[in-house]
Amino acid sequence: MRAEDNNSSPNRRNIISGIGVAAAAVAASSLRSAAAAEGENQFWNKDYTAKKGAVNLALYRRRMKAPAPGDKPLPVVLMVHGSSISGMPSWDLHVPGEEYSVMNVFSRLGYDCWVIDFEGYGKSSVTSGNSDIKSGVADLEAAAPLIAQETGQQKFNMLGESSGALRVAAFAAAHPERVDRVVLGAYTYTGKGSPTLTERAKNVDFYRTHNRRPRPKEMIESIFTRDKPGTSDPRVAAALVAAELPLGDSVPTGTYLDMTSKLPIIEASLVKCPVLLCRGQYDGIATEEDITDFFSKLPNPDRQLAILPGMAHSLTLGKNRQLYWHVAQSFLSMPKAQLV
Repeated sequence: MRAEDNNSSPNRRNIISGIGVAAAAVAASSLRSAAAAEGENQFWNKDYTAKKGAVNLALYRRRMKAPAPGDKPLPVVLMVHGSSISGMPSWDLHVPGEEYSVMNVFSRLGYDCWVIDFEGYGKSSVTSGNSDIKSGVADLEAAAPLIAQETGQQKFNMLGESSGALRVAAFAAAHPERVDRVVLGAYTYTGKGSPTLTERAKNVDFYRTHNRRPRPKEMIESIFTRDKPGTSDPRVAAALVAAELPLGDSVPTGTYLDMTSKLPIIEASLVKCPVLLCRGQYDGIATEEDITDFFSKLPNPDRQLAILPGMAHSLTLGKNRQLYWHVAQSFLSMPKAQLV
């Protein structure tokens, strides 16, 4: 490893459906105020490399200040990207005049933030593999001991979006000893009723016979227009293209193959940690019925479902992203219940 410093059934009481904008505005306003002071804040950053056999996995860490001997460990949040965009552009996107970096937001809230590039993405090794959900779980298994060693925390909170949420759920099921609370954004359970997956399934033979797929500028831009135009700022698509294309114009096919031919990947009954499910109102991949079905089968009573108004598939990069920050932070900071 290498490190580099570089300065039981659903009910309405436990479903947060259509978050009240007025209620969320208070938290969103305070977060925006903190974001406005970004130039005054100096984050501490460090890059790492975890090893999965011969595969190098890039890890990125951010917190408000460097850890010092004797400091109490901060709560850890590991952020897990989806199928088409690598780690840092997903969770640390810089858009002039606006805060879109989830790493910045949660660092300010007192977390030790980590982001991973899965095999075949970003700065991690590009191999002959297709980086499917199972491979992603192996990547997280390789990263977990390094994160535990560096932070002093044996259990982590995890944020996953889209296929990243599938990887988080599968990891949580396999390694409950490593997982505290998880936020599954834009999660897909069976895929039933998904117009996006129906269209994507037309290319399933290509995904079966190719380990990488083209990922041009137009594909990245379509992330923000395919569900509901107007739910994102056009500048975000431009910033994402600029951040991601230098890392390569193709990505692995594994998660597309899994999501078009192998759903459900993981049964809800196996995910025993506290779970927050987040879905954008206009998400064309994860339908509300599919998410509610998954939610109803989660075994832990410490669970929430949030339907976020005015948002599409991408929760972290939409105009109403502050709603996602609000529900995620509220869930991660929830006091532990005394169960009877």
